Amino acid sequence: MGNSFGEIIKNLRQQNNLSQQQLAEQLFVDRSTVARWENGQRTPDALLLPRLALCLNVDLNTLLNSIDESDDTKNVILVDDERIILTGGLPILEKVLPTASITGFIKPSSAIKFAESNRIALAFLDIEMGKMNGLNLCRKLLEINPRTNVVFLTSYMEYSFNAWDTGACGFLMKPLSRKDVEKQLTRLRFPVVWGGANE
Repeated sequence: MGNSFGEIIKNLRQQNNLSQQQLAEQLFVDRSTVARWENGQRTPDALLLPRLALCLNVDLNTLLNSIDESDDTKNVILVDDERIILTGGLPILEKVLPTASITGFIKPSSAIKFAESNRIALAFLDIEMGKMNGLNLCRKLLEINPRTNVVFLTSYMEYSFNAWDTGACGFLMKPLSRKDVEKQLTRLRFPVVWGGANE
C-alpha cells in the first residue's frame, strides 16, 4: 500500500522546503496539528484537505487516496444508548464484516474520543441519544474524518429528512438485520475494501 498518509505529508512538506511551522501558518492551524498529521494521530478535515493540497502543490485526489491506503484496519463503530441494540447489533456486524474491527459505544462522547485516535471507516449511529443526538455526532465524526461513512439507525422514519443534511450515506430501521447491513454496504459514499468481508 506504500507510505502512510503522514509520511506522504511529511515528504511533500520537505520537498516544498516548508517547516511544520510554515505549513501550519499557511493553513491557519497550530504546528502541533501538522505534527499529528505526520505521525498518524489525526487526519485533516474536509475543509483543510483542499488547502493542504494547494500548499503542498499536489492533487487533492492524491491526498484522499493516500488516506485510504495508509490504514489497513477498517474500524466500524455502533453507537446507541440502548444496550439491547448494541448486544443485538454487534454480532450481526461481526458476521457481515469479519475482517473489520467493530466497537460499540453507549456514550457519543466515548465514540468521539475513539474517533480522534482511530480512523473510522463506517459508523452506525442511533439518532435519539440523550445530550448529543446522532445528527450532531455525525457532524463531529465527519469533522474528525470527512471520509467516514455514516449510517443512521432509528425506529422513526420521520427523522430521515433531517438525517440527509448531515453528510450521512444511509438510513436503517432498528433492529439491525444482516440483510439490511449487507445492502447498505453497496451504497456507501466512500466505498471500503473489506478484504473479503462482504464478498
